[in-house]
Amino acid sequence: QIARACLDDGHEVTLFNRGQTNPDLFTGQAEVITGDRDGGLDILQGRSFDACIDPSGYVPRLVRDSVELMKDSVNHYTFISTISVYPEFVAGQDESANLATLEDENVEEVDETTYGGLKVLCENVAEAVMPGRVLHSRSGLIVGPYDPTDRFSYWPLRVARGGDYIAPVGPDMPVQVIDARDQADWILKCIKNGTTGIYNVTGPETNLGALLEASSTVTGTNARPVWMSEEFLLENEVTPWLDLPMWLPEEAKTMMQVSIDRAAAEGLTTRPLDDTIRDLLEWHHGDPEQMVLGLKADKEAELLTKWAGNS
Repeated sequence: QIARACLDDGHEVTLFNRGQTNPDLFTGQAEVITGDRDGGLDILQGRSFDACIDPSGYVPRLVRDSVELMKDSVNHYTFISTISVYPEFVAGQDESANLATLEDENVEEVDETTYGGLKVLCENVAEAVMPGRVLHSRSGLIVGPYDPTDRFSYWPLRVARGGDYIAPVGPDMPVQVIDARDQADWILKCIKNGTTGIYNVTGPETNLGALLEASSTVTGTNARPVWMSEEFLLENEVTPWLDLPMWLPEEAKTMMQVSIDRAAAEGLTTRPLDDTIRDLLEWHHGDPEQMVLGLKADKEAELLTKWAGNS
């Protein structure tokens, strides 16, 4: 979506990637260079650009290689980071919150225990090599067309199927997402304005009830949420996030309540949920039963029956 935003704004775009995911997406629209940032950056030697956007930096060593190469070739460097740099969350926390640390800063295995700490180190490397010239976009949950994760897609697709469906905890459960196109537009705006620094970049806080209501409005189905308690769901081996996306345990729900005041002051705007859901459904033609995340139909039916019997 960042490439699309730049192209739609009339910019010349060069893409550098391994050519493994949608390699033909921008054929004829952008220059495409196939290579690997791990030891394969020489192909970019001697090139100069107005700006560089780095959406795939996870390991400090590789980010350092990229920034060192680009420091004399670009005026502005955007590093796509994450709100996972915060090891703990409180509602409304801003960019000054404490950051994750790693016992072994040389680790390069990226998993749920190292992801946030590695992103912190990547931020530090980029800033050290290009001080004052880096935009750090600490992304929240990015959603919309072309999202392969199903973290958000599960809900509109489930509502579109109709009938009673399981919803966790209650309609007031915090939800905070950003359409990838809105983040892309904001990043492009920052590049054009020369904006640098650290920003939480996600959408305004809403709740699961509003997300499901918007999904019903867009799909026009007879779907009805059946709100089940966290205790019941956990007792029946329903896993937060994996089986019911967007559901975070009570102690983690403030992860969906970070402050975006700083980014908003720099022009961040977001589209209505209805628009994101509508565009997502037009793009996503997958079988709900083949989705990466979410309850399968037989498990859902079993739990609906059990819940009704206990009520």
